[in-house]
Amino acid sequence: MKSIIKFFKYNYRRVLQSIAFYPVLISLLYVLAAVVSLKVDSSELVEQLKEKVPYLFIQDYETVRAMLSTFVGGIISLTVFSFSMVMVVLGQASSDFSPRLLPGLISNKKNQVILGIYVGTLLYCTLILLSLGAYGTDSYNVGMSAMLAAVMSVICIVLFIYFINSISKAIQIHNIIDGIYERCNSFLARELGGHDATKVGLQYIDSQEWKQILSDRSGYFRGFDRALMSSATKEVGNQIEIVPYLNRHIWKGDVAIRVKNNISDEAAENLLFCMDISSDRHEDDKGIGGMIKLMEIAVKAMSPGINDPGTAIDAVTKLGSLLSKFLQFPHMVSNTFDGGELILIENHIPAEELMRILVQPIRLYSKKDSSVMYELINALQFMYDAHGLSRDDRQALADELEATRRDIEMHIDNEYDKQGLLALLEDQGEN
Repeated sequence: MKSIIKFFKYNYRRVLQSIAFYPVLISLLYVLAAVVSLKVDSSELVEQLKEKVPYLFIQDYETVRAMLSTFVGGIISLTVFSFSMVMVVLGQASSDFSPRLLPGLISNKKNQVILGIYVGTLLYCTLILLSLGAYGTDSYNVGMSAMLAAVMSVICIVLFIYFINSISKAIQIHNIIDGIYERCNSFLARELGGHDATKVGLQYIDSQEWKQILSDRSGYFRGFDRALMSSATKEVGNQIEIVPYLNRHIWKGDVAIRVKNNISDEAAENLLFCMDISSDRHEDDKGIGGMIKLMEIAVKAMSPGINDPGTAIDAVTKLGSLLSKFLQFPHMVSNTFDGGELILIENHIPAEELMRILVQPIRLYSKKDSSVMYELINALQFMYDAHGLSRDDRQALADELEATRRDIEMHIDNEYDKQGLLALLEDQGEN
């Protein structure tokens, strides 16, 4: 049963990210609407309406057939053009910004709904057109359905105009950066603002002597699902430490879990089963996943083929704000469950690792550009001056600032630019 639940949870996320999810769902609704409208067309209520307001119903067979044929051809053209634009946008985003942006663009619900309405209207018109073969020249029986097809086609034209505007904005890099920032910032705000009495922040806990459970597969850690724990595992009061932090890559055979008290092999297998390990580095914009995307955008912008310092600066400023909030998390969090009998300890990524993953790649690609280095220094200093940092976190930021100083001295050729950046470091160091 637990395996089935995990299977559905895993595939539920996959389905939602698919570009075909909403189009297929909406198309089925339109097929149902076509069947219902054909049934209603023969009802007494519609017959009375046709007598009172005949101008709302098309009664000529040739007119209905020509109109539906035109709708089918026109909507096919709209659908093909719209899907082609989506493919062009995805290709441009992948080559100019980062391939990791594609899942976010594909899962845009607005565009999926529009494409679904296109396909649904196409199926609706096709079914109504096929029904003319059953009714023959007696098109009076599909008058309401034909008018609904006309209304749906007009809606498609309106949505096409909106789609052109929406897709043109979606490819603009500042909108992409702002979207990633908002989603990641909202997640961090919820995590920091959540008031859970069972959660206790920890700086350190000695678990080296605890029983170790090794990972049975390699991949990126996505989280621990407590709902998948067996009742036998929950009933045994214990302290469980989830060793990898969120989005960390672990190898098969690495220590994945530490348990204070001894447990059976079956319980150990169940704990490993609760771990969500994915082959994708970052499936969404939660936590560090969104910040990794901002880092990759900045690095791509500073590549020789792109050379766009403005985009890199925008990404660096957003990344600095997010990192400042992320560093406010304690190093470890203790969660109490089942009346205090079960304690689950989770690790957060340390500041030193954040600098290695997020800041160092930007510094490596931007070390010869004084404008980007200027913003990078400001971002690091903004994080350094934040309240509530631990000594280790502040030291990691100080080390990164020192590494930035060395890169400036070695790679900024213009003496005037170099002295200006070094003076900025000295002024901020005094503050």
